[in-house]
This record gives sequence, C-alpha cells and structure tokens, in this order.
Amino acid sequence: MPNERRALLLSGSLGMGHDVMAQASAVSLRARGFETRTLDALRLMGGKEGQLGELAFRAMLSVPGLYDAVHFAGMRQGGRLVDLIENASCRYLVPALRAELDREPPDLVISIFATAAAGMARIKREHPGLVTAVLCTDVCVHRLWVHDNTDLYLVTSPTAERYVRRFHPDANVAVVPTPVRPPFYTPPAQEAARAALGVPPDARCVLLMSGSWGLGPLVDCARALAQAGIWVLAVAGRNERLAARLRRLATTEPRVLPFGFTDRVAELMAASDLVITSSGDTCSEARVVGRSLLLLDVVSGHGRDNLQAELERGNADVTSPRPAQLTRAALAALDRVKPPSDEAARDPEDWERAFGAALERVI
Repeated sequence: MPNERRALLLSGSLGMGHDVMAQASAVSLRARGFETRTLDALRLMGGKEGQLGELAFRAMLSVPGLYDAVHFAGMRQGGRLVDLIENASCRYLVPALRAELDREPPDLVISIFATAAAGMARIKREHPGLVTAVLCTDVCVHRLWVHDNTDLYLVTSPTAERYVRRFHPDANVAVVPTPVRPPFYTPPAQEAARAALGVPPDARCVLLMSGSWGLGPLVDCARALAQAGIWVLAVAGRNERLAARLRRLATTEPRVLPFGFTDRVAELMAASDLVITSSGDTCSEARVVGRSLLLLDVVSGHGRDNLQAELERGNADVTSPRPAQLTRAALAALDRVKPPSDEAARDPEDWERAFGAALERVI
C-alpha cells in the first residue's frame, strides 16, 4: 500500500506493562491501515544509560518508602525533581529519537512510556504535521507524561483525565477502556484449561503472579496457599531466579504449578477461580476473562494509586503479601467468588470504538 500511514509506538522495558499496551495498540492501528513499529525508549538511550535507568528504578523500589517519596512528593507535584529526571533522560533519548524519525518519518507517534513522551515533546516542532499522542493506564498521570504540545492523551479513567489537566488544562483527552490483547477475549472453558494443566476440576485454584519482575515473597506465598489446600498456578515472569525457586518448591508441593515467562496467562486465568496479582494491566485482563482479583500491596508509588483505582472498579480485594495474611484473605475470597463464566466479560469492540473515535480527533 503506497499511501499506507506509519505509526511509531514508544514503549519502555520497565516490566511488561508498557510492551503489552504497545502490542494491543499496534493490533488496532494495523486494522486501521497503519504500518507500525515499536521501539524501546530505554534501549534508545543507549546500553549503559538505558540499563542505569532500569537499575535506578529497581533500587528505588528496594528501599522502603523511597519510591513513595519520589512519586508522591515529586512526580505527582512536578517541579525541580521532575525537571532533573526529564533533562537527564532526554540528553540521551532525544538524539536517538531524532535519528529514528529522520530515518523513517511516521505520521503518528504514541508514547506509552513517560520519558518517551518528554522526548517527543522536545522534537515535535521539527516535524510539521506529525501527530503525537500519549497512552497512559495509570490513574495518576504524573508530570513527566504531560507536555503542552501533545496532541492527544489516551487515559483509562476520568480521574486520570483530571490529572492530565492539572498540568495541561486545555489538553485533548479521551477516556478509553484499557486495551487487552486478543487471547483474553477467547479464553478456554475452565474445565478444558484445568484438564490441560492437570488441575482437578473440583479443586480450589488461584493464579499467583506479580508483574514481569515477580515482586513480593511469591515463593513463600505459593507454599502457604498450597499447604492450605489451594492449587497455585505460580508465574515468575522474567524473574529467572524466582522461576527456579518455584520449580524447586513444586518438587515438594505438588499443588504448585510453576511457570516462568509464559504466553499462557489467559489459559491460566481461565483455569483459576481467583487471580492474585499486583496492581497493573493484568487486572484488566483478569476482568475480561471474568475473574475476581485479590491485589497484593507490593508496588509503591504509582502502584498505590493504581491499587486504589482497581478497588474502586470493584470485584477486587486487597491483601498484605505476608503469606499467612494472604492465605487467609485468599480463602475468604474463594468463599465469596461465584462460579466463573466462560464468556468474556467485556466486548473487544469497546476499546476499538473508543480508540477509533479518539484518533479521529487528530488524524
């Protein structure tokens, strides 16, 4: 197609959430005639600088209270700290973005990572006619996401829209459903999913995961749940050390079925009665499959904002990651949940309609 439009999606490799949103958006864009490509903003900054960005974020999460302070006192407020972060990242990111746009000019750029949004804001004026958008699924869209020359913001709640307008009062904002990848709209029946996994049809079964980093004491939690008689589908994500520990646990706890990074999450959700996870885009996937949520309070900063929002959306409870408390909460939640339906709980066209309508404002 000689007149095919081009879209560039800018993700970031801090966990899997940004990449999942990029994948879902790319599917929708291609259905609308766009040629798409996705770039990792952290990798564009260069090997050393990109790795430092990820290491700095992991370090903040590892120190109790530190990321809470950075997020609530800095990122949400704006000011000098955010300016320092933006300037430091854009020093490396902007030249790389400029080279990519010159090499293969797009018609549309969607930033799904905060520093990518900052970098695009700095070079947008160099590309007349280029449309820039931001897709953020956090309930608090902090200052680094928001820039006066962004053409469109895609957010997933009215609260997020208000946070955008805090920094960009006349922003063009569309509230859309969280995009969810196609497999979650067509999960297998629970009986079939359990048969494939070796889970007894009448067992109590939970899916236990906490992002691609596997945050929290998941091994101890899986052990405690299994010892309470619950089958545990335990997913380590990209955390290879955690995956190895879960495999060792499974040799002594047969009710624990361990997984590393897997594309079978929709099937695992279908097999479960309850999804135990941290706040994030997995919550939207579980809701599409029709599963109740028990949320681990393990992600500080923006994770606390998002946890509150998930509780307000309903069909979710919150628990400490301490194994005994989690097990007690899981047993109580399993007593409350209704038998799961095999029908997707949301129409995939909800996202498509909202996304299409938003794009029509600017394209």
